[in-house]
Amino acid sequence: MYVCLCQGVTDRQIRQSIEEGADTLRALRQQLGVMAQCGKCGCTTKELLLQALDERQSSTFYQVA
Repeated sequence: MYVCLCQGVTDRQIRQSIEEGADTLRALRQQLGVMAQCGKCGCTTKELLLQALDERQSSTFYQVA
């Protein structure tokens, strides 16, 4: 699904960028251009980032335990 219509960025592209190391909204903006124009994609981008970071933390917790 398209998250940022201004830049044509999809949720898959955002998730891929997060998997490759983007762990802040600033990093996503620099890499993909999200939130650089109208800003309407900010909430969805933040949700995707927080979800991915939470999943990453959960998987790390289970690997250690």
